[in-house]
Amino acid sequence: MRKKGDTQGPEQVLDLLDTAVSAMGGQNRPGQHEMARQVAEAIETGDHLLVQAGTGTGKSLAYLIPLIAHALESDKPALVSTATLALQSQIVGRDLPRLLKTLEPKLPREVDVALLKGRSNYVCVHKTGGGFPDEDDDAGTLFMLGEDQAVPHPAPASGPTSALGRDVVRLREWAQETETGDRDELLPGVSDRAWRQVSVTSMECLGAQKCPVAEECFSERARAKAAVADLVITNHAMLAIAAFEGLAVLPDYDVVVIDEAHELQDRVTGAVTGQLSGTIISAAVAAARKHTSASLEPLAAAGRAFDQVFAPVPSGLLAAGLSEDQEMVLGHVRESTRTALSDSKPEGPDAVDGGRQMARSRLLAVQEMCERILDAGNSGEVVWASRTSTFAPGTGYTAPEEDSPPVINVAPLSVAGRLREGLFDGHTVVLTSATLAIGAEFGPVAGALGLLGAGAPKWTGTDVGSPFDYPRQGVLYVAKDLPKPGRGTSPEQLDEIEALIKASGGGALGLFSSRRAAEEAAEALRSRVDFPILCQGESTMSALVKQFAEDDETCLFGTMSLWQGVDVPGASCRLVIMDRIPFPRPDDPLMTARTRAVAKAGGNGFMSVSATHAAVRLAQGAGRLIRASGDKGVVAVLDSRLATARYGSFLRAALPPFWATTDRAVVLQALQRLAGQPADAGR
Repeated sequence: MRKKGDTQGPEQVLDLLDTAVSAMGGQNRPGQHEMARQVAEAIETGDHLLVQAGTGTGKSLAYLIPLIAHALESDKPALVSTATLALQSQIVGRDLPRLLKTLEPKLPREVDVALLKGRSNYVCVHKTGGGFPDEDDDAGTLFMLGEDQAVPHPAPASGPTSALGRDVVRLREWAQETETGDRDELLPGVSDRAWRQVSVTSMECLGAQKCPVAEECFSERARAKAAVADLVITNHAMLAIAAFEGLAVLPDYDVVVIDEAHELQDRVTGAVTGQLSGTIISAAVAAARKHTSASLEPLAAAGRAFDQVFAPVPSGLLAAGLSEDQEMVLGHVRESTRTALSDSKPEGPDAVDGGRQMARSRLLAVQEMCERILDAGNSGEVVWASRTSTFAPGTGYTAPEEDSPPVINVAPLSVAGRLREGLFDGHTVVLTSATLAIGAEFGPVAGALGLLGAGAPKWTGTDVGSPFDYPRQGVLYVAKDLPKPGRGTSPEQLDEIEALIKASGGGALGLFSSRRAAEEAAEALRSRVDFPILCQGESTMSALVKQFAEDDETCLFGTMSLWQGVDVPGASCRLVIMDRIPFPRPDDPLMTARTRAVAKAGGNGFMSVSATHAAVRLAQGAGRLIRASGDKGVVAVLDSRLATARYGSFLRAALPPFWATTDRAVVLQALQRLAGQPADAGR
């Protein structure tokens, strides 16, 4: 470990920041200076730091410069972790190159930067070279999150005739040309199903010791580069794997900055959530039957018994735990899988068989899921059943098909303990976001991440503010007179949206709690207003946002991915409409379990879980409005509970300090002035 005080002090860091800002033609921002100083001090003392930095603060420079100064003197890499690929690409492709170019005269040597992702993000040279079998059954994609359908490997002698086949041919050609093998560098992109044909998961990988083309492996190259780099850019999922599974997927680092830290709990939870179903078991059997000589009938029978035992289980939380029959069948699946794994071992120490490895990886996944589900009561994990279209955050609600076979899910009730041990212990951690505190309170976020309670490490929370004059630049309008929102969009909400959009002359970003609500509103408003209305799902997200940004009258409606993923400064986004407070779904099993756990411990489960979740996302949505110092506009929340409910003040405390009103006439006049319309226009 580096010795305390070895890094350049805050004054030297601020000097570098001034140099960079001046060279880039920017202006000094008090919040940016304060953040850079506090990050430098945290690195120097080793204490953890939570920094709320409002939009426009310039937080990327404020943490990158102290990290660079530290990394140049440390014998270990420093890490930056992001939640989204968009920010990861921005840092690697834009922020760091510009910054390093301006700092070059003041730095003692060149800074070595590496980008590191999970193995499945890189094309597998062995697979494209024929070292793995074709994906000709359901086994492959059933073990990949987000993929619900397998497709045959399209390689007819006369050439591919399907779009998928053409994509795979292009991928194989690209694999011969690319220098990184990184999926995100492939333009245009391909579907998950196509990518699956040329990539492997970490469990399917033969490993550097056995793979005949290990020296050409893009993933191994990326890891090797990261191990000797000064600065490594990675993501929250990699942090989760390192913290929860103890795998050496990251280099040995001493300092990490976690950007988009409000997403850390959910991203970590998602990365370590597991699933098991009769279909998954059958797919593992099919793969093992094709690629090994193991005896598989006991496992196949156990898989059928799994479906029979769990078929009557309704979708939702298994609050009472597993029944005796359910425990028994899971035990049979586990033991049968263990036997199959033993029977399918390679015949010799040097045996290399991609098909066998893929089959064994699926058997191992089944065994591990059985063990996790059986031990959930002792290990603090939550188990629930789901079916088609159930519990899909951000995609809207479709009634579950209760007659379809269930999927049994398992996830940690809390990630706090494991993050405390695997992330905060032995590293200096800086967490930052525009929405990290609720009011002036960092406690809700800190507690969820393991920074509160007995034995918690020392940390500091600070809000460095924002350069924007929110009371002068923005209006918060709460439609107090509307009825409490129900499912979908109400006629009263549609009337309100129509009036607001007409007054603003378009330029509206509509943020809805479900895909169905967004689509209903878009369809209804298109017949009521003359402005173009785009809706999420009609094109790629980047294309929709580009079209929205280029036309001051165009409106864009969508769901959660827009709540956090749109950065459109200027007049194109002068009205942000939120249909309701973004509470978690009442039938979300994990949120339900966490709420009950807080209540059982004597706390307020609703405020600690649901209200905190809603406050952070409400702030993220409202943050879409003011993206630059010249921006002006209105955030309209069409949920009267924000003004009338007891928890309303708690939620409002998370929002930027806009000038607030519940007067509809005042808001319509303000929008008309922004649009340059005469008073009462469009009413």
